[in-house]
Amino acid sequence: MYEGVVQDLIDELGRLPGVGPKSAQRIAFHILQAETTDVRRLAHALTEVKEKVRFCAECGNVAQEERCRVCLDPRRDPAVICVVEEPKDVVAIERTREFRGRYHVLGGAISPIDGVGPGDLRIRELLARLADGAVTELILATDPNLEGEATATYLARMVSSLGLRVTRLASGLPVGGDLEYADEVTLGRAFEGRRLLDV
Repeated sequence: MYEGVVQDLIDELGRLPGVGPKSAQRIAFHILQAETTDVRRLAHALTEVKEKVRFCAECGNVAQEERCRVCLDPRRDPAVICVVEEPKDVVAIERTREFRGRYHVLGGAISPIDGVGPGDLRIRELLARLADGAVTELILATDPNLEGEATATYLARMVSSLGLRVTRLASGLPVGGDLEYADEVTLGRAFEGRRLLDV
């Protein structure tokens, strides 16, 4: 253990997701050895992000204004909403340049073990967005794990009476993967989601 403020810094860095004790220590010592101007720039960026960034009033994505850039873009199709768990998922989908609709960020996934139920997510806000009938398709892009599947199933049941087209992102084998290393669920999904080849 280190003295005073150095240990305090390591402890605070260790509270960040994905940062273990050794990584926290490495980052702390990097900060100690860095130029003062670099450290001030980092501190300023941290302060600025807390002061200026909020969550979009419409979709829940990160934004600097009341609404995010996706919700403000008139070229986006308001009839299609892609439901994701976190703002980082919006970034991942946007990188594909395939989706031209709007988003809805839930703020997590249903996980009884972690004490997260439907009431802890932005499901009421989603239902309010669907109430006027302008949305025709809901794409459920939650993570392909137990919590994501539970959340997608719950949402599909919630909106089943609205007459929407409800779709789920396909899942299966990754590009460059080997069949022998695929688990049964992934391989099963790949068979379910197979498509006709145009030759």
